[in-house]
Amino acid sequence: MKRTLPLFPLNLVAFPYQNLNLHVFEPRYKELIADCIKENSTFAIPSYIKNKVEYGTEMEIREVTKEYEDGRFDIKTRGKGIVKVLDMENPYQNKKYAIGAIEEIPNKNNADLILKEEIYQAIQEMYDLVEVDNRKLSMDFQIFDIAHQIGLSTEAEYELIQLTEERQRQRYVMDHLKVILPKLRDIQRSKELIQMNGHFRKYNPPQEF
Repeated sequence: MKRTLPLFPLNLVAFPYQNLNLHVFEPRYKELIADCIKENSTFAIPSYIKNKVEYGTEMEIREVTKEYEDGRFDIKTRGKGIVKVLDMENPYQNKKYAIGAIEEIPNKNNADLILKEEIYQAIQEMYDLVEVDNRKLSMDFQIFDIAHQIGLSTEAEYELIQLTEERQRQRYVMDHLKVILPKLRDIQRSKELIQMNGHFRKYNPPQEF
């Protein structure tokens, strides 16, 4: 379905169903958020990657945590669905911000349960290696739930949101984990060797008779 949304481009990737806190200070975006609050409407955060705006996520404002006297906002937002910007007018008519014609990108939630288990185990190992608390990770996760937590670059995250099926995203993430885990294991082995060498440097060998 094609429609229009206010655009709030950022050099990051906002994922569907994920929370994102924003401090809004630029004049054009202060106006955008004020309009969205007034009209109880959504906006889009298209990722500004490689000097262009194309794919992004529709966002809803969940809470205004602070409104400043100068028009700045602290807001809590949550991602909805992926959108593609087809065209944009910047600025839009008498507004300071851009409005774009967008197309909603369908999402097929066809997870491979075996692959999901493999990803879960790989992430658990990764968290152990980097000493991150992994208690919040449950088997109910979707790829978007963990995409910010597995060391993907911004460019890789941007590629991820363009995939329209959960199985595609699972394979993408698994390929990434297969690359990063051996490197993390090597780092861990190096740390253990360093600690071991430090221990033996303090060890006094028996005196010769």
